[in-house]
This record gives sequence, structure tokens and C-alpha cells, in this order.
Amino acid sequence: MNEDNQINYFKGGLALGMSFGLVGGIASTIWYHKKRTLAPDQVLETVKSAFLKEGPIDGSWISFEKHPLRKFAIRSQGYLGGISRVEDGQLVQYEFIADAYTGTVIDVTRVKEN
Repeated sequence: MNEDNQINYFKGGLALGMSFGLVGGIASTIWYHKKRTLAPDQVLETVKSAFLKEGPIDGSWISFEKHPLRKFAIRSQGYLGGISRVEDGQLVQYEFIADAYTGTVIDVTRVKEN
């Protein structure tokens, strides 16, 4: 095998290796972004900003542990949290469930006082 053929094989192998590396990198980046969840703090800030549009809040919390979430046929992971505020002179508490991947609030319920 002469030197020109060796250089051509090397260039072809190098191009093939770089192509596989690029495709693999793109695929793993897409997979990572699909599987990545938002930080609980980010989700809480989003929910708080929505509640703040209707008035001040007194307190808030969020669980840093993800919980299995199922709403009809949709399955995901979610964060549980709560918001408290004063309404008509009384402290009212709300609990929410937010999707861990998108931060979308799935459900909000007002906690009944006993």
C-alpha cells in the first residue's frame, strides 16, 4: 500500500469517527434535555409569581422530592408544594402539584380548615 492510499484511509477514518462523534453528541444532548427536570426552586418561583398577580402571599413551600404523577393517561414526575395568603382577614392555604419537567401546575386545591 502506498503512502497516498494510507493518507486517504486515515482521512476517511477520521471523517467517519468525527461524524459518529457528532451524531452521538447531538443524540445524547437531546436525550439529556428530555430527561432533565427543573429545580424545585424554579418551579416554586413560577407558582409564586402567578399567585402574586392576584395579591400578596404570606408563605410558600415545595418538596424537593419528586413524586410519581398521573393525570388521566399522562404519567410524569411532579413536585408538591403550597402557598399561604390572607384572604378576607383569614389565612388561607393552597396546595399544588407541578410537573417536574415543565414546571406546569397540574392541580391547585384550597386546603379546608378544620
